[in-house]
Amino acid sequence: MLNLQTKIAVFIDGANLYATAKALGFDIDYKKLLKELQSRGNMLRAFYYTAIFEDQEYSSIRPLVDWLDYNGYTAVTKASKEYTDASGRRKVKSDMDIELAVDAMEIAPFVDEIFLFSGDGDFRSLVEALQRRGVRVTVVSTIACQPPMIADELRRQADSFIDLQELRARVGRDPAERPAPRDVRGRVLPGTACT
Repeated sequence: MLNLQTKIAVFIDGANLYATAKALGFDIDYKKLLKELQSRGNMLRAFYYTAIFEDQEYSSIRPLVDWLDYNGYTAVTKASKEYTDASGRRKVKSDMDIELAVDAMEIAPFVDEIFLFSGDGDFRSLVEALQRRGVRVTVVSTIACQPPMIADELRRQADSFIDLQELRARVGRDPAERPAPRDVRGRVLPGTACT
């Protein structure tokens, strides 16, 4: 039941949610997800955090980020950093934890509850800090696969935990709605969809 008195904010660790949904074998329908979250209270903001590979001619995440920005989410992006480690191997750093934590702390005085879509144990301290400010924190991830996609310390710290598997029927995308395959420039491949 919708409680308009409860002010909520949503924080989605994009890479973590994507990996969790894939581990459970489904894709997220972000329109359905937004509707589900709006049914849980007066949603002030829904943030989606992801890194963008700026050096690529076409980033496969860009269409999703653009869609989210136009459809009720606040997409927060930053360019991923490429570096060479001590062994000479190329590595990519694309961590958005600090941005998410800062935004959560800034909005905390204005909300009653935060929904955090991540299983990253690094967020345990953030959850604890939000709770000290009187904010209820619900973490969404999964324990339905092995190994679980959520760190035990994060699940224990949260006020409540929702297994993404339980939301599958309400927020999962119908496989028939999957977008047509695209080439590296983002163009629909011939013969795969209406053009």
